[in-house]
Amino acid sequence: MQSTVDSNKTFGYYIAMDELLFNTSVGLHLTPMQVAQEIVRFMCEDTTRKYKVTLGTDSMRLQGNAADFVTAIVVHRVGRGGRYFWRRIELDNFHTMRDRITHEVIMSLEIATGFLTKLEDAKRTASTAVPHYDFEIHVDVGENGATKAMIQELVGMVRAHNFEARIKPESYAASNVADKHT
Repeated sequence: MQSTVDSNKTFGYYIAMDELLFNTSVGLHLTPMQVAQEIVRFMCEDTTRKYKVTLGTDSMRLQGNAADFVTAIVVHRVGRGGRYFWRRIELDNFHTMRDRITHEVIMSLEIATGFLTKLEDAKRTASTAVPHYDFEIHVDVGENGATKAMIQELVGMVRAHNFEARIKPESYAASNVADKHT
């Protein structure tokens, strides 16, 4: 699924959270609420395990100043695999790598804020007690390479929104899962 948004529009203000459909590994398209319900169902299948729910965005520059952004939501049953959901959106007007990577974090923060509300709603309606889970935002920057100078700024953005941040090599939701679909 690919969406295109006018370059003059900012992501969160023109696309309602419920309009973003996420893909599954078997080709289904789910609303954020359906994703939250699937994650809760997955966690309730084995309530003895520890869980992590992670979210990350990766991007790839396209022709001109356009970029392809992929966001992944991952539920990890620690030591026993997991599931993921992803969605793609193409945006324009990104002149530098710094612009693009900063927007990855902004997208992750906006989606995380809306998605966690859906996840809490899904937990309240679950027929079984939902196990505790940790939530992290994965940022596609690391100590090696061109993004090194951005780490403090981007991790600070995530922490300012009261989320736990992970960078490479621990940022698998952005660096591996979302990257797989860019």
